[in-house]
Amino acid sequence: MMAHPELVTQLNYQKAYRENRLKAAQWVLDHPHTFPQLLTICFEDPTELSYKAAWAFEFVFLEDPTILYPHFEYFFGKLPSVKMDQVLRSMAHVCEILCIQYYKKQEPLIKEHFRREYKNTLTECAFDWLITDQKVACQVRAMTCLYHLGTEFHWIHPELSEILQANIHTGSAGYKSRAKKTLQQIAKHR
Repeated sequence: MMAHPELVTQLNYQKAYRENRLKAAQWVLDHPHTFPQLLTICFEDPTELSYKAAWAFEFVFLEDPTILYPHFEYFFGKLPSVKMDQVLRSMAHVCEILCIQYYKKQEPLIKEHFRREYKNTLTECAFDWLITDQKVACQVRAMTCLYHLGTEFHWIHPELSEILQANIHTGSAGYKSRAKKTLQQIAKHR
């Protein structure tokens, strides 16, 4: 699929200022038919355009999460292939919010779309993010995802606890803080 030329123009900003990312996201929100193209750029463009698209995608999602729901099959199909840090950070944030919307806020619209197969994919990805060499922002979002998923799939909490307890002493301050909080949440949930 050929990307809309104006979408590419919007994403080709020179500086990654928040203002530029918001402008690109707003353009997509104003032209929602370009959203699938934005997703394709996030996942399939091997250049820096992919992470610029991911940053815009993150803002689009924060503004209107429901725009992603019809595209879950594509999103979760491509999620395991994301390797670039800048893209992964945005995707992990979106996944964290999806889990909070589904499990904590129990939003009805997401209940219709977030199927078991997507949860399984997210579980695999989040564990992968946690046990591989990822930035702490991605890892703490993985912890949140896995905590919430573990409220439905009971095998997750013991696995997550084991990983966190093994790595908490060597993690960064941010990792330690979120791991401690996650372990407390797991203990309360039992």
